[in-house]
Amino acid sequence: MERTVFLNGDFMPESEARLPIFDRGLLFADSVYEGFGILDSQITDFEYHMNRLDRSLGELNMPSPMTRDDLLSAMMKLIAANDAKEGFLYLQITRGNGDRSYLYDDSYTPNIFAFTQGEKFKADSNPDPVALASVPDIRWARRDIKTTNLLGQVMAKQAAHLAGAHEALMIAPDGDITEAGSSSFFFIKDRELFVRPVSNEILHGITRQTMLRVAEQFQLKIRETTYTLDEALRADEAFITAASIYVLPVGRIDDHIIGDGTTGPITAALRTAYLETARAEFPVVPEVETT
Repeated sequence: MERTVFLNGDFMPESEARLPIFDRGLLFADSVYEGFGILDSQITDFEYHMNRLDRSLGELNMPSPMTRDDLLSAMMKLIAANDAKEGFLYLQITRGNGDRSYLYDDSYTPNIFAFTQGEKFKADSNPDPVALASVPDIRWARRDIKTTNLLGQVMAKQAAHLAGAHEALMIAPDGDITEAGSSSFFFIKDRELFVRPVSNEILHGITRQTMLRVAEQFQLKIRETTYTLDEALRADEAFITAASIYVLPVGRIDDHIIGDGTTGPITAALRTAYLETARAEFPVVPEVETT
């Protein structure tokens, strides 16, 4: 059965959704996106995702084609149309269509589309720890903007997949870990939570932000610092976070077992607490005016 997708204000079967070949998202990756978790048929971390989306649009001087309330209403309608109880909602905004040119002006009309996907891991399950494979980080310098310029991540994640790992762990030329291929990376050592500081070198992960708020409930010292692969390999626990996986334990990096290879107690507690917080912060859908 076909999914229903959202495109420029309309809902339609996915086979009917079309964009011109002159869309700048296709030609130049001149577009931004957000990925929202779907939990209990609701959207997780909505306001934080929208704040990041607004920032990405602003960095590229790209207007938003919809208000926040209208977008929330459309996304909730899309979730209902696909009976999506748990999973992922992808939203993309492109600058629009025009003959191929590196330059742009204010004449473009943005294109916006969204679709849902099924869950990778059941939220209320206890997922087995996953493996990461270290790969060179070859991405562009503005990783803080969530654009669709993702070929570096595609190459990294494909290399990790071929190495038998679930996810890539990106290593900068200076030897420091930046982040994972499509998730944020953390490790725990002696009850200290190590996390890389936000900068242009990493994406400012939304699940990461909520998880750090949750971590403050625990007696963990949060260390915002850069760190090397060798330091991470000596961790007691490690995990990754993203909208599609929540808090996911890491049991191995390359050929090195992290801790005893099982889900650590702090990681398990953070995952449970994150899900509780996400459920408590579901957005309030604006009422639709009727005439």
